[in-house]
Amino acid sequence: MSAIPEAATSQERGDWYVLLAALVAATSGLLFGFDTAVINGAILFLQAQLHLTEIQTEFAVSALLFGCIVGAAAGGWFSDTFGRRRVLMACAVLFALSAVGAAIPKTLEEFVAARIAGGLAIGAASVLAPLYIAEVSPARIRGRLVSLNQMAIVSGILLAYLANWLIAFTGPSSWRGCLPSLLFQLQHF
Repeated sequence: MSAIPEAATSQERGDWYVLLAALVAATSGLLFGFDTAVINGAILFLQAQLHLTEIQTEFAVSALLFGCIVGAAAGGWFSDTFGRRRVLMACAVLFALSAVGAAIPKTLEEFVAARIAGGLAIGAASVLAPLYIAEVSPARIRGRLVSLNQMAIVSGILLAYLANWLIAFTGPSSWRGCLPSLLFQLQHF
């Protein structure tokens, strides 16, 4: 059964396609918010399991932002060179790899590498998702569709805090989840 009514005009069908494309691209915003905030609930468990000092813990948390700086700075060049859609798909893969990498580390270095990779994806996607949405959207609904990315970011933060609340009840190894990033990757293929 199709989500588009049979009597829909070609413009309405196009709007459905654009809405779907915008929602998929905005999923990167959801991961932006989620990955940025979810560390708050995992810090104590991460610190205990990897035997981190205060400075190491701070480095582990902030590593994501170092990746964000590089990803945001390089995202425009990569999208001009390879295309926004391809770079967003590469970000989806990087999100998934970083989520798995952050879920299975045995050392601080492994965790930091995964967080930097996630930051690269966040930085690039935070530049490219709104651009992509704006480029595929008709002028009459462009503002509404571009705002989906911002809505997704704050929704991701909310989901992270809900996940953190669950982590508090489910034990010290529960911080090793990576489902949201894997879902984003599957949407892009």
